[in-house]
Amino acid sequence: MAQPDLWNDPNQAQDLMRSLSDLKYDVDLWTGLATRAQEALDLLDLTDEEDDESLVPDIQTETLALGRELDKLEFRLLLSGPYDKRNAIMGFHAGAGGTDAQDWAEMIQRMYLRWADRRGFESQVLSQSFGEEAGIKSAIVEIVGGYAYGYLRAERGVHRLVRQSPFNADRLRQTSFALVEVWPEVERDLEVEIRPEDISFAFFRSSGPGGQHMQKNDTAVRLTHHPTGIVISCESERSQLQNREAALRVLRARLLALERRRQREEQEALRGEHISAEWGNQMRSYVLHPYSLVKDHRTDYETSNTVAVLDGDLDAFIEAYLQSQVGELEP
Repeated sequence: MAQPDLWNDPNQAQDLMRSLSDLKYDVDLWTGLATRAQEALDLLDLTDEEDDESLVPDIQTETLALGRELDKLEFRLLLSGPYDKRNAIMGFHAGAGGTDAQDWAEMIQRMYLRWADRRGFESQVLSQSFGEEAGIKSAIVEIVGGYAYGYLRAERGVHRLVRQSPFNADRLRQTSFALVEVWPEVERDLEVEIRPEDISFAFFRSSGPGGQHMQKNDTAVRLTHHPTGIVISCESERSQLQNREAALRVLRARLLALERRRQREEQEALRGEHISAEWGNQMRSYVLHPYSLVKDHRTDYETSNTVAVLDGDLDAFIEAYLQSQVGELEP
């Protein structure tokens, strides 16, 4: 089979150059760390030879710094999946629990927006379907930042909340569920095929608080992908064209995720493994009453600082999950 001429394909050539640049950056990081470690060892040998302990504090400081840098680089090795470096698109869906679940879905969305802000990532709410009384029924959010998908793929699944319901006059304890989906953003059209005849667009005024009254033009977009039945609404932008592009970005990400799931299911069927449904199998529980505890059921990592977690302090949970996946294929 003839090999493709990468230099006649600007997209493939750009991907190749980006990969080479990323590899060079990683090699330079490890080489630099090795050089600093050798220099510290040489300095330690000199201290022993000269019987001069005046440099010991500097060596200790450098050793601690090297340890921190090594920890960071080792953690980056966990983010080595084919899409880990990309931006992420997240979907939030209220599950069982009525109004409490819709409120919980909005709390979960805020938690990840706060996490993104803590990391210096950009985030944008592409669409939201609001609950009748409170919260949201569903939402789609775009997270833009280095390795956003690599981090956030650890967070997909069912999240369970146990608390005293603020929507119940008797303040009874209520259990609610919300589903979090995470997809990598598709960088170019060659990764997925979207035929123009397979999609259709409908346009409407933005919904939500003030939407129908403030918007005079039909700028919101509803995209339907007929072969899969995927329906995506985007209304965050003032321009109809911008909302169309946002909807297409979400569609590309979801089609890529469907294809990867199909391939994974084929492999699992060949191995004879049972494929369990995601919904209904909570990956993490957030208990606010009668005690305070957030526990990840996949790793058993837990903390009683529920306030910090709901304010976006999720790195320990993400790291514990990624550490547990060492040696496993990226899901």
